[in-house]
Amino acid sequence: MKNMCVAHRGFSGKAPENTLAAVRMAIALPFVRWMEIDVQLTKDGVPVVIHDFSLDRTTNGHGKVKNMDYEHVRRLDAGSWKGRAFRGERVPSLKEVLELASGRLRLNIELKTSGDMYPGLEQAVIDLVNAHGMRDEVVLTSFDAGALQRIKELDPRFRTGLIYDSRSGDPARKLKELDCSFLSISFDRLNPGLAKLLAERGIRVMAWTVNKAKEMRRLAAMHSEIMICTNRPDIWGDTFLEA
Repeated sequence: MKNMCVAHRGFSGKAPENTLAAVRMAIALPFVRWMEIDVQLTKDGVPVVIHDFSLDRTTNGHGKVKNMDYEHVRRLDAGSWKGRAFRGERVPSLKEVLELASGRLRLNIELKTSGDMYPGLEQAVIDLVNAHGMRDEVVLTSFDAGALQRIKELDPRFRTGLIYDSRSGDPARKLKELDCSFLSISFDRLNPGLAKLLAERGIRVMAWTVNKAKEMRRLAAMHSEIMICTNRPDIWGDTFLEA
């Protein structure tokens, strides 16, 4: 399948992002083969799936994820902000998402960290992915170069990807320095020359976050291998699966 659809935080256009409801809605679409999720650690070391460092935007809790025990985080409502139909959705653990996705979706797991914010995050994620036999179904990505280096030191069999959002610099050089085979890049930073260069080097490229059919078609015209990460996989389907 060309320009594969990646469900961004699950089907986050319709369901609360990074919840099991969003994962299930993504799985229900047969053309969705990939999903992007975000992982952080609770105070007691449990990998949980949530984007923001703070609980405030997507739950009825307050404060930093890293300062809360898992038992506290799992009791929060992570669905009501999106609509009454999702009331009672929880912040899932990575273990729960892996169990649901196994055999159904490949995963781009973003490690949400910076510096020494989450000691042990890389090992915890690696251990869970390996325990579920999903190493070949997963790419581990991050903005943080240190996290990507630690993954390769801990288990070099894992595929890693750099997340890039700079208007300047040389992402191709950075990927080589970090031994990454995947680039996650803001769609408006991607150009035909870079897409062609990376494809020639065997680098998988995922463009985010693309929610308009016009932009999806522009990226598809740029290169057939660019993965399209979207909150609205239904729009991807309407754009690329038209009879």
